[in-house]
Parts: sequence; structure tokens; C-alpha cells
Amino acid sequence: MGKKRKGISIKILTAVYSTVVIIVLTIVIVIAGYSLYENHVMENYQKYVTTVLEYAYTVIDEYSFGDMITAREMPDAYEEMRKGLNHVKESSDIDYLYAVYFDDINDTSSLTYAINAKTENELNDGGTYTYLGTPCEEGSFEEDTLLILQDAVKSRKTESGVMQGYSKGYGHMFNGYKVIFNSAGEAVGLICVEVNVNSIENELIHYIRNIALFVAAFTILITFIFVALSEYYIIYPIAKLTESARDFVRNIGDQESIDACVESIKSIGVRSNNEIGELYTTVTKMESDMADQYRDIRRYSDNVLKMQDGLITLIADMVEDRDTDTGYHIQKTASYVRIILEGLKRKGYYAEQLTPQYVEYVAKSAPLHDTGKIKISDTILNKPGRFTPEEFEIMKKHAAYGKEIIDKAISTVEGESYLREASNMAGYHHERWDGKGYPYGLKEEEIPLSARIMAVADVFDALVSKRVYKPAFSMEEALRIIEEGKGTQFDPKCVEVFLESVPDIEAVIKRYNRDEGM
Repeated sequence: MGKKRKGISIKILTAVYSTVVIIVLTIVIVIAGYSLYENHVMENYQKYVTTVLEYAYTVIDEYSFGDMITAREMPDAYEEMRKGLNHVKESSDIDYLYAVYFDDINDTSSLTYAINAKTENELNDGGTYTYLGTPCEEGSFEEDTLLILQDAVKSRKTESGVMQGYSKGYGHMFNGYKVIFNSAGEAVGLICVEVNVNSIENELIHYIRNIALFVAAFTILITFIFVALSEYYIIYPIAKLTESARDFVRNIGDQESIDACVESIKSIGVRSNNEIGELYTTVTKMESDMADQYRDIRRYSDNVLKMQDGLITLIADMVEDRDTDTGYHIQKTASYVRIILEGLKRKGYYAEQLTPQYVEYVAKSAPLHDTGKIKISDTILNKPGRFTPEEFEIMKKHAAYGKEIIDKAISTVEGESYLREASNMAGYHHERWDGKGYPYGLKEEEIPLSARIMAVADVFDALVSKRVYKPAFSMEEALRIIEEGKGTQFDPKCVEVFLESVPDIEAVIKRYNRDEGM
């Protein structure tokens, strides 16, 4: 043997997976860290807004601004107070400093300016003051913001509040507010501070975009290398193994096809000396062994099936040999049963029940339907004439006897599903659709389907066959009698498909009449 090639270990490939995971985790950590940084910056801005707001509040409180709002008056001190607010704005990094009140506290649209502050640069650039009593422009505040301000006044909130707001005109803002009280302790308005945070968000977006582009480029490179290696060492051999195994399972039941699958997997030729190579060797050997085992099982199964069929025929022949008046009865009824099964399938009746396996079981088990006659005495069984009522009662017991015999066989040997329908046909083929049959008085679909089928086949053969107590009926007369029993003695669907199969019925009658020499 030549020297084995040492392949790439799955451990190395696992290391590659780990590297990818590390890269992903690094990206997540960077993003999470930046998110924490962003939150930290926002918290500082919030604290800053609160500080400026408290500073401005000391100014308006010094001038009893609440009383001015209550009186809707602007005394000389009003402009002195504005100068103080202007100084606050000038000495801080805020965008807006103003005071507002609700002309009608129950109407958010009645928000009105009480004062605003301007820096020297704003005034030089054309900025103008807003005076007490000037209505706020429609759309200046979002509805959610108005509701928060309204609630603060109504609830006489004493601590400062900060919220993030957004409007089409101003973008993202930090809004600080504090309720203004008059000398009587009434909440009459609010002092507000606003800081524009759009620049911070733009920087964050720009940073994240650059990081995302870098990570994406790096990830594409790593992924390309990883996929190329995985394709050669993992994906191709596993895909071929999977395809071969799938074909093998799909073709179980076809010896020629599974042998072809074994040859196909051998042609893959994986030579890696790692876990993939071991997997390939194991699967190849497993499929080869299974193909050989399946060949042996099929051979054994065929022999068992032939033996089962032979036993059934042997048992049925033993019963028929005791009944000298039933020439070829089991063969003919078995043929009629198959005709009815095929007719039901053709019409789509009882589709869920009539699986290929069920049809095969019923057709093969049909000869056992009169097994119970083995326990009826020859005196009664071969009586050359009609039965007395007492004899008929004894004869009727053959159905229960047959079920009892086959059920005992089921309990002692394997193959219950194979014999279950034989038990049903033996025990229930004399039941009637209207419930007036024997031995159990079942009706309609309480009667197993196989027994309902056998009931039609059994009665029809009895009608067209010669007996010591009656001549044979013509096929036409027998079919008429069967049709009359539709819905009373027989399952209507079984009768329907039987009556539609006249050419097949004629063929059966001709074949066995010829064999009987009639």
C-alpha cells in the first residue's frame, strides 16, 4: 500500500469557523461599544440641558415671571428679564431658550409664547424677539410634545423634564422644560430649552457606515477563502455522499438501482485522511453491505411469500376437498374479489383504505374465507339437499369458526397484517348491509370492507354454480339478483363496480366452467 495522504483536519476547518465567529463578535462589540458611547454623550447632553434650564429658571423666578403670565402684562422688568435670558443663551451652547403657556389649558392648540431669548449674532442676522401673547405657529411642536407639556402644567410638575423630539423643520432635538408658577402657587407656563443633536447623529451614522464598509470588505475576503476551502474539502464530498445516500434510500426496493448507487458512491473517490475521508469510507461500506443484505432479504422474502401463498392455497384446498359441492369456489370467489377491488380503485371509492398493500392482502387472503367449514361435520357439509333449520344454524357457525381459527394463527405467528383481512373475510362475509346478516349482525361500514367485497363474490358464485339442491342460474339472472340486493344485502359501491365488470366476470365463468368440464 502507498503512503496515505495527510488531509486537512476538520479541526483546522473548525478553527476557520472560529475565526469568522471572532470577527463577527468583534464587529458586534465595536457597534455595542459605540452605542454605549452614544448613550453616554446623550446623557451628558441631557444633564447639560437640565443645568441650563435651571439657570434660566433662576432668572425668570427673580422677576416673578409667573405673575406676568397670569396678568398677561409686560412691565418694564419684562425686558430686563429678557436680557438675563439672552445672557444665559449667549453663555451656553443651546439653540433655543423660550417660555410658553396654554391660553386654554385643555386645548393643546392654544400654546402661546411668553418670551424668547436671542444672542447678539442672531439679532444681527435679522432675528427678532417674540413677545408675551404671541401664538405659536401651527406645526412648531409635535402633538406628543404638546401633550407632555400640557400634562406637566396640569400635574404641577416641579422637577425639570427632558425629552427627545423631532420635527420636519428642526430635526432631532433635546427639549428641556420646567413649569413656571406664579406667586399664588399656580402653574401658569413653562420655560423651555432646546439643543439640536442632528450633528451628533450624522457623525454616528458616518462612523457606522465606514465601519460597515470595512467589515463588509474584510468579511467578503474571508468568506471567499473559507468557501473555496470548504468547497474542496467539505462541501463537495459531503454533497456527493448525501446525494448518493438519498438515491440509495429512494431506490430501496429496486436491486438494480441500489447496486448502481453503490457503484456511483465508489466513483467519488474521496482520499482525504481525515474525518471526511472516514465518513466516505464508512458510508460506502454501509451502502455496499446494505445492498448485499437487501439482496439476501429479498431472496428470503420471496421464499417466505411463496411459502405463505402455498400454505393459504393448501389450507383452502383442504377445506374445499371436504365440501364436494363447491367446485373451484375459492378460485372463482378470489377472482371476483380482485375484480371488485380493481373496480373500487378505478372509481376512486374507499381510496384511503385501498392501498396497493391492502389490495394485495385481500386478494391473497380471499381463499381463506370458508376456513371455518373445517369444523363443520361432513354429514352437514356434504348433505345432498337443503339444510333443516337446525342444520343451517350449525352451518352458519362456520363464519365464527373461521375467524377464530385465523385469529389464533395471528396470535401465534408473525404476519398479522397479512392475515387480518383473511380473518375479516372469514368472520364477516355473511353479514348484510342492512344488519340482518350473521353471525354478529353488523351493518353498513361496521362490516370490514374486505368482507363486504367477499359477500358479493360469494353470493354471486353460489348463484351461478350448480348445487345438489338447485341448478346453476344464468349470469344475467345472478347479476339481477345481486343488483336487487344493492343497499340491503350488499354494499352499494361494491355492487356498482361489479355490475360494471361484466366482461371480466364472463371470463372467469368461462375459464372455470371449462376446467369443470361443463
